[in-house]
Amino acid sequence: MGLAKTEIFTDEQNQIALFAKVFGHPARVAILQQLFKLDTCICGDLVEEIGLAQPTISQHLKELKNLGLIKGNVEGTSVCYCIDKQNWSEMKNTMLQFLNQDITLQSDCC
Repeated sequence: MGLAKTEIFTDEQNQIALFAKVFGHPARVAILQQLFKLDTCICGDLVEEIGLAQPTISQHLKELKNLGLIKGNVEGTSVCYCIDKQNWSEMKNTMLQFLNQDITLQSDCC
């Protein structure tokens, strides 16, 4: 399998690809929706709400945390997660700039 060669792309292109990847799994989307819905730190309710095994939820939380979209605080023996509002806002701005590009049809292509 070939290398991704991410170094030949801009930081913005790599960032957009990472955001797209994290949204590419429905479990991560469901986790984010649940965190927004409750608008508070969630410690153990995600397994029950999402319906996946704890190790699976933990892996998805790790991906979201690594990208910085959520943050976790240790409370007793568990980690409580919530949306990182600043990073979420920055991600939204980056993605909106990318997605709001308009297509200008200057020639007959295709």
